Amino acid sequence: MDVKDLIPVVADLREEYLSKDLSMLTNREEASQLSLQSKLAQVVIGVRRSGKSTLCEKFLLEHNVQCAYVNFDEERLADLKNEDLNKLLEAIYFVYGEVEYFFFDEIQNIAVWPLFVNRLLRQGKHLFLTGSNAKLLSNELMTHLTGRHHKVELYPYSFQEYANAKGVDTVSFTTKASSLRKRTLHEYMQYGGFPELLGEDYKRSYIDGLLNAIIRNDISRRFNIRHIDVLMRMANYLADNYAQEFVAKEVASIFGISNHTAENYYSYLKEAFLFIGVQKFSFKSRERLRYEKYYVIDLAFANERPGTFSSGNWGWKLENVVCIELLRRYRPHYVDIYYYKERSFEVDFVVAKAGQIIELLQVSYDIISDKTQKREIKALLTASNKLNCNNLTLITFDRQEELEINGKTIHIVSAADWLCKHRLSSNMHMSM
Repeated sequence: MDVKDLIPVVADLREEYLSKDLSMLTNREEASQLSLQSKLAQVVIGVRRSGKSTLCEKFLLEHNVQCAYVNFDEERLADLKNEDLNKLLEAIYFVYGEVEYFFFDEIQNIAVWPLFVNRLLRQGKHLFLTGSNAKLLSNELMTHLTGRHHKVELYPYSFQEYANAKGVDTVSFTTKASSLRKRTLHEYMQYGGFPELLGEDYKRSYIDGLLNAIIRNDISRRFNIRHIDVLMRMANYLADNYAQEFVAKEVASIFGISNHTAENYYSYLKEAFLFIGVQKFSFKSRERLRYEKYYVIDLAFANERPGTFSSGNWGWKLENVVCIELLRRYRPHYVDIYYYKERSFEVDFVVAKAGQIIELLQVSYDIISDKTQKREIKALLTASNKLNCNNLTLITFDRQEELEINGKTIHIVSAADWLCKHRLSSNMHMSM
């Protein structure tokens, strides 16, 4: 391509970028992880349609940054070759003049993008990058941008963001506000947090298309999967049975594949952010590596797929919501999330930093029956003694109180309030 052919493309993209009014869109928590001063490439990754491009656009526009924008999904750039990148750069400077900030959307469509990015970084430019394809989620990111990138993981809407987008009061303590939060949480646990689904009537069609795009366009092409139907069936099986330990031998026997293939497929599904793995807590590294529970990145994949069989388990749903929220809150601070399990009991989540346990959390949709309440509390107390942690939380759908048992305090909190108002404590900040 010639520079003269690229100039109108860049100019059109500039007009498209500047014409957007994103002021009314919901603010995303991950925006706080972006920096205008950093000399590192700001790389936003996550599942398709989670809002990565919008996050960067809104951040840059709100800070009035003069930024050169290129969307490599533009059809007129479909035939762009590696040797055309310098011509593209010429076109950018022609349209924008001197520019220090660059925002490249879907940059993985260019094979040699890491070399292009590194060249601009050496020149002292500030770069913001997004991508959906598995290429940007793979080890290539670490290999080619070692020490020169800052990774921001973007999830679909948190419950707080979902409620804000729907205009739901997340602050007041009135009966009405509290009831509406719980109603909205029930809705969130059914339909998930993909931003575009809020105004979409045909949710199952949307999720079916999204799942197919991830499996067939991202994973299968990236890893040259021959038996795509097996991968698709395995993804659907896992989405029906989330919040469980992944056992490669069991999955392999179901689909008639080797244990090695089952493990590979599982890793591909995680790399494309369809699933998230949580390791078992143990002071033995072998135990941590061997055992892992998996959760869907968003409950829409569990509930809104055609033929789903998991939509009725509200306990799993609430546990999944809490898991993703914990990862969203703590991962940017290099704090780890585990589960703890022994033969006679299990605690859903262990929050730990550098091996030091900060909090134990148990999740139960309801504890109306004495048997359920005693089981959940006993698990927390037993784990508290074994792991020497007295910060104990039991999250339920709508109960809130504090229990004093054997000299320990168990904080029973309603999920909606925990999701909206819980923040990292001052002690947490001090330990970082």
